[in-house]
Amino acid sequence: MKGKGRSNVFNLIIGAMFVALTAIGANITSIIPFVIGGVPITLQTFFAILSGLVLGSRLGAFSMFVYMVLGLAGVPVFAQFKGGAAMVLSPTFGFIISFIFVAYVAGKIAETKRTFPIYIVAALIAMAINYVFGTNWMYAAYLFWFEAPTEFSYKIAWLWMSVPLPKDIVLSILAGAFAYRLNKYGLSVRYPIEEKVV
Repeated sequence: MKGKGRSNVFNLIIGAMFVALTAIGANITSIIPFVIGGVPITLQTFFAILSGLVLGSRLGAFSMFVYMVLGLAGVPVFAQFKGGAAMVLSPTFGFIISFIFVAYVAGKIAETKRTFPIYIVAALIAMAINYVFGTNWMYAAYLFWFEAPTEFSYKIAWLWMSVPLPKDIVLSILAGAFAYRLNKYGLSVRYPIEEKVV
């Protein structure tokens, strides 16, 4: 019972750590300002993928949910130190929602078979979810409730996303490789957690 208690506390601590890391990754643009079409170039996707691969599907998704809720509550954890309920209407909010699915899918795939190729595939599929969900949300936002840039189109939305794509592909592969090494040395959270009955 004590072992289970310690495991739960450890899970909460490491989950909170990923919330903090995602917030830091979101605001890397404060050090290196880089915005394309209103989309800040950040490390959020990297940490969302890593959270799923390291924490597992459930805890990884929950940590990203907590990150989103903190931001909506007004804590400046989103890109460019933004936060607040009004962010729901932001063209980039779809990317934030996608982090929950990104972490869950990455973790779920990795849980099927903990091999290096599976970790890489899981990371790349999760990254694709981030792009598809986030870009379509952005397009809908500009189309229906946000003032669109001149000559904006679905094609332009994807052209904007082609700029950070090489960076995110590389970072996704690195996330998969890093998470695999952590798991190999027993430094990741496994689901379900097996407890020995004494």
